Amino acid sequence: MSIRLAELLLEAGLPKGVFNVVHGNATTVNQLLEHPGIDAISFVGSTPVARHVYEVGTAHAKRVQALGGAKNHMVVLPDADLDIAADAAVNAGFGAAGERCMAISVVVAVGSIADELIAKITDRMDKLKVGPGDDPASDFGPVITQEHRDRIVEYVSSATKDGVDVVRDGTALAKDAGFFVGPCLLDGVRPGVKSYDDEIFGPVLGVARVRTYADAVELINANRYGNGTAIFTRDGNVARLFSRDVHVGMIGINVPIPVPVSSYSFGGWKNSLFGHAHIYGPEGFTFYTRAKVITTRWPQPSDSQIALGFPTPR
Repeated sequence: MSIRLAELLLEAGLPKGVFNVVHGNATTVNQLLEHPGIDAISFVGSTPVARHVYEVGTAHAKRVQALGGAKNHMVVLPDADLDIAADAAVNAGFGAAGERCMAISVVVAVGSIADELIAKITDRMDKLKVGPGDDPASDFGPVITQEHRDRIVEYVSSATKDGVDVVRDGTALAKDAGFFVGPCLLDGVRPGVKSYDDEIFGPVLGVARVRTYADAVELINANRYGNGTAIFTRDGNVARLFSRDVHVGMIGINVPIPVPVSSYSFGGWKNSLFGHAHIYGPEGFTFYTRAKVITTRWPQPSDSQIALGFPTPR
């Protein structure tokens, strides 16, 4: 549907229960953000676009939900079951080709477990099959576009220049037909290098090595994103402490993708959310509802009087 047709429908008044899909580019989006016939905007996407949607939408007096990017960390403590943690890292890192906002993109190995954990992760990665999405044998399919495929390849191919070890390089698949990238594993990612700082949004899993639990929390809290995080441990006290210490909106305890059920709100902190409006749950109902407050009284004529003070409920 063209934006002009959408405008005409808005001006005429859309019938109740009718939904319309408007395709377009940034120009279309800006017109929707500014159009007086639209009361609210809900958006999920990259942080720069989420910020733009929030700023322009609210400047035009609209209610805005604007969820941005992510760099989700999964902390693995020395007491964790490393087989369970490796399964979780592979599932959460490479499911949907890593193209989901709740994907785990950084495994934070605490203490001396990194080498053993990496060995278990690579053992599982080597068994993954990348292929067409309609092939039941495929564990995951292509990424969204050729441009995005090439962007992912660049992150992996340039990692060694930043002192990051490419443990598994799946970019050879990018030479084949289609937008395929195989699973990639980078060891030694850290703040200040592109492969850590940026949201890659693809089948690239990074490993950050830290000495202590406190170092892991510091790493997470220093990151500009605060969408989701997870910790793998057998220690319930540490798990409770972690949930209080990290500045992240959604937290998993031995759950790699902590997406809450629909009765709870979904959305992160920091550059992963603009404004206060989360999605789902009570906040979702509130967002899509405009409340009216109606004060009613049926006085008898004898009750009426002059009273210049503050109104009372009587």
